[in-house]
Amino acid sequence: MAKLRIPKKPFRLALFAGAAIAAAIAGSMLLSREKAPEYQTAAVTRGDLQVTISAAGKVQPKNFVDVGAQVSGQLEQFHIAVGEKAEKGDLLAEIDETRAAAQVEADRAQLKELNASYAQQQATLELTRANAERAKMLHEADAISRAEYEATSADLKIAEARLAQLDAQKERQQSTLQANIATLEFAKIYAPLSGTIVSQAAVVGQTLNANQTTPTILRIADLSVMTIEADVSEADVLRIQKGQPAYFTTLGGGEKQWRTSVRQVLPQPEVLNDVVLYKVLLDVENPDEQLKPEMTAQVFFITGEAENAVLAPVAALRERPAREDRGGERRRERDGGRNLMAANASEPETSEDDQARVRAGAERRARRARPGMEGMRAASDANPDAERKFVLVMRNGEPQPQPVLVGVSTRAQAEILWGLSEGDVVVTNEKVSAPRIQQNNDRSRRPRGMGRRGPR
Repeated sequence: MAKLRIPKKPFRLALFAGAAIAAAIAGSMLLSREKAPEYQTAAVTRGDLQVTISAAGKVQPKNFVDVGAQVSGQLEQFHIAVGEKAEKGDLLAEIDETRAAAQVEADRAQLKELNASYAQQQATLELTRANAERAKMLHEADAISRAEYEATSADLKIAEARLAQLDAQKERQQSTLQANIATLEFAKIYAPLSGTIVSQAAVVGQTLNANQTTPTILRIADLSVMTIEADVSEADVLRIQKGQPAYFTTLGGGEKQWRTSVRQVLPQPEVLNDVVLYKVLLDVENPDEQLKPEMTAQVFFITGEAENAVLAPVAALRERPAREDRGGERRRERDGGRNLMAANASEPETSEDDQARVRAGAERRARRARPGMEGMRAASDANPDAERKFVLVMRNGEPQPQPVLVGVSTRAQAEILWGLSEGDVVVTNEKVSAPRIQQNNDRSRRPRGMGRRGPR
């Protein structure tokens, strides 16, 4: 039986190919592990920045009146419909005036009766006065007794008192008549101010009872000036002051912004679900009446802003430079100081001009040790509220620490008062590649004591 022979040459080629692939994989992993870290960067731009406090609010007319009925009765007619304009003094509605008119007529009849009684009493008083004068003459002539004289004098006083009583009753009835006439006039409701009828709470035919409370039948408002009532949390209200600029938008207004300012911060808060909210009032002109009552407004209170400023991402700001960068900076300062001392020690005695040149060179070397810090100090003095931060600026493909002075900032961007220019590229984050992550994981899982093997 013949033996099966396997060719040796293809088998060797396969071995060589496998070894080459393994070497390539190992080389690529080694290169990827030693690859320099990548950085997430962003460019420094120029633009406007605004720091705001946002709050939700409602749009209401600044001046409005809830018109009510002061008399009871059936609502007979509306003369102006909702949405129409009315001038002050225009007739708005009428209430049935039958009972009020009847009461006025009754008061007038009673007043006439009192006037008649008053006239009768006046005549009685004149007669009583004449009898009293006659009795006095007779009593002086001893024609009548003293008792009869005193009786006529008492009748005179009684007649005068009765006339005074009727006069008081006439005044009281006159006042009652005037009050009932006013009640009759209240059956016609007039506009208390010029404005627009924005709502109607009663309908024609409805019976109104004004004996206990004043029923509201409509609301008239002046829509030329509106007030925004914004609810501000207690965490933000201390940063809002009277006269502070603000603007707001509405749901249906698109991107349109209405500019205004704070008129008043009400001191009494409103607590909703344990959340303390303060009412902040803002007025805005509304000549075209685009703003309507009860509109929802998103209010933005401006606490800081910068125009045409250098802007950098907030993610690029750091509290201090990296440790190796600070060490390099300290070494540069130390080397600069040593060079300055060596130069002063080796310098022979020279003239004043030579000494001035030496001092100037020393100052230049000191400035090179801390480049540009004079400008930062000047900017810091001009902006005492600014913060000092550091950023990493990409220069020649490498991140370099750079101190900066930060002004106003939002959650995304910050105003750079000093240290950066438009177009600079700053580091916002460092990208860690997958091989480096795997390498770090391998190192973290390696047991203690398993390092490089030394000679046995």
